[in-house]
Amino acid sequence: MKGILGKKLGMTQVFTPEGNVIPVTVIEASANVVLQKKDVENDGYEAIQIGYADKKESRSNKPEAGHAKKANTTPKRYVREIRNVDLAGYEVGQEVKVDIFAEGEFVDVTGISKGKGFQGVIKRWGQSRGPMAHGSRYHRRPGSMGSIQANRVPKGKRLPGHMGSETVTIQNLEVIKVDAERNVILVKGSIPGPKNSFVKVKQTIKK
Repeated sequence: MKGILGKKLGMTQVFTPEGNVIPVTVIEASANVVLQKKDVENDGYEAIQIGYADKKESRSNKPEAGHAKKANTTPKRYVREIRNVDLAGYEVGQEVKVDIFAEGEFVDVTGISKGKGFQGVIKRWGQSRGPMAHGSRYHRRPGSMGSIQANRVPKGKRLPGHMGSETVTIQNLEVIKVDAERNVILVKGSIPGPKNSFVKVKQTIKK
C-alpha cells in the first residue's frame, strides 16, 4: 500500500492521441513529509503518518511543534496515516513525492464532501413533492412518521437535516498523468470536496 496527501485544485480535460476527451481532477501534492512510523510492537499496527501543507508556528501548539521537530520539519495543516505500508521503505523526515504513482494505476481518493447546510427531504433524499395547488396544503413537507404504536420516530427515518460535509471515498479512479515537476496528479473523473480542499490519495484496494 502507498499513498500521498494533496489539495484539490479543480477539474480540466485532457485529450488522448485518438482525440477522445477525458475529464480529470488536478491534485497538487507537494512537500509530503513522514512524521512518524508506527509498528506492531509500540502501536499495535503498522502505518506511516504523513503531513502536508506547512502551518504557521504561531497557529500550532507545543505538542504539534515538538512532533514535527522530531522529523526536522514544520507543523503541518493536514496529517493522516497510511496503513499496510512497507515500513522499511520509509524514514522519519523523508519527503514523499508524486512519482510514487504512475500513469495507468488506480487509486482511492478520500475527502470531505461539499457542505450544503440544513436541507429538506426533497433535496436531501430525493423525495417527491405534493400538489402545488392552493388547496392541497401539502407541498414540500416530509411524509408520514410511520406506525404510531412505537410512539417514536423509527431509526433511519429520512427527515430534513444537515447535508454534506461528510468523509467520502471514491474508489478505482485511474491516474491519467503524473507531473513530477509541478507536483500534480491528474485522476480521471471527480473527487469529493470543493476546490482547495485537502484529500488523501492511496493505492486502490479493490482493483
